[in-house]
Amino acid sequence: MSLVVTDTLADERVEFTADGDVTLYVCGLTVSDDPHLGHARLWFHADVLHRWLEHLGYDVRHVENVTDVNEKIAARVGERDEWTAERDVAETFSASTFGAMRGLNLLRAEVYPRVTEHVPEILDLVETLVEEGYAYESNGSVYFDVTSFDGYGTLSNQDVGDLEAQGEPDERTEKRHPADFALWKAGGVSETAAREHAKHDHGDAVPAGETWESPWSEGRPGWHVECSAMSTAHLGDTLDVHMGGRDLVFPHHENEIAQSEAATGETFARHWLHVGLLEMDGEKMSSSIGNFWTVPDALDELGVNVVRTFYAGAAYRSEQALTEETIAEAEERWDRISRTYERAVDALDSVDARAKAGDEALRAAVETARDEFAAAMNDDLNLREATATLLELTDAVNRHVDAVDADGGEAADGSRDAYDYRGLREAVEAFDELAGDVLGLQFDAATDGEVDAAGDLVELVLDVREAERDAGNYERADELRDALREIGVEIEDGADGTTYRFA
Repeated sequence: MSLVVTDTLADERVEFTADGDVTLYVCGLTVSDDPHLGHARLWFHADVLHRWLEHLGYDVRHVENVTDVNEKIAARVGERDEWTAERDVAETFSASTFGAMRGLNLLRAEVYPRVTEHVPEILDLVETLVEEGYAYESNGSVYFDVTSFDGYGTLSNQDVGDLEAQGEPDERTEKRHPADFALWKAGGVSETAAREHAKHDHGDAVPAGETWESPWSEGRPGWHVECSAMSTAHLGDTLDVHMGGRDLVFPHHENEIAQSEAATGETFARHWLHVGLLEMDGEKMSSSIGNFWTVPDALDELGVNVVRTFYAGAAYRSEQALTEETIAEAEERWDRISRTYERAVDALDSVDARAKAGDEALRAAVETARDEFAAAMNDDLNLREATATLLELTDAVNRHVDAVDADGGEAADGSRDAYDYRGLREAVEAFDELAGDVLGLQFDAATDGEVDAAGDLVELVLDVREAERDAGNYERADELRDALREIGVEIEDGADGTTYRFA
């Protein structure tokens, strides 16, 4: 079965096509604040698409921009003593963004282009549009004429005649049509940034935004033209996949299509994939609303594997709710997968794993899991169903290990039940490949040689906890258990003693 995706422009499910390498452009973050889980939902689904395409044999050229020129960024100048210019604010939150990306175990993009380093490409694109009659200058600003481009509004299913005004209120007298949008804005930051800036006590600071010289005026690039310039600079005139949040369909992506295709005469993107919004407390997660959970805070509390398993619980194209119930489900699913993986590895590496032992049911379950996982992923990246196939594989592994453990021991003829080495190896490899390489889950408790040291420290704490329990200090023992849980160590008391794992 070939990969099928829901294409926004086609307004239907279509078979994915690409010639050679896949070029993937993701509309990245405007770095005006710390990234939250709503932003990261797009990152996760773009990452899984990248991983699955590589699994299918494609080489993927993944580019994700950083918007470091924006009125929201300029409005925060002076909020901290070290933020004396727009660039200072952008650098702070760019670092925060890249740190969050690494914490989420995302594959690195080929490049992360920034607006400030692509102003020459932006100016070239605007000049081309003016020369070709698609754009016009007005009072030092340049606007795209939406009536000049046939098919404007197709992506968002709108008619030009029905469109409302785009852009700042002060632009309306400069434009020929209310829906025309700015490619270049004369002067500094807009009135909107000044008003936002005035809401905060920034002392004597002003909402200073960077400006550049152009053939029309000293000014700043429009938001929409930035992505067109950066994507074509690094991936060429036609992209295989353009991804972004659903809230970017109009006007941002509609405008990208118009200005890019008007300038090049080529199809801008073969496939448009849009990721639904993340909701919290019944509303879209948003920094401006205040209903958000930053990525670092979520990773500290839940761990990367629970966060990624949570995202895998809903289709990319649908909305997703962040609730106690959906988080609990993700924790339970990751717990089942990780515990079974560890159990399979322990059995595989034990002396009771034998070459001639054979459990055909286990081996068939591995093959079925691989087939059903692939079918689910090719069915519009159905991650929930793909995860379900891994959970079914956990059941098969546990049945095998339970059966051997229950019947273990040496018989009168000297024989003994044994683990199916080959079957367990195939199961572990399937987990590594499907859950690890494709879904991006991490089975290693720690990295960079820290596993042994971390384990030794946990053992020391558990020894202290056991001593407290022996002394009857149960409250103190519970405090130690809770402290371990807070740093991502889950412990379980059983008949055979206390075990632990890194969440």
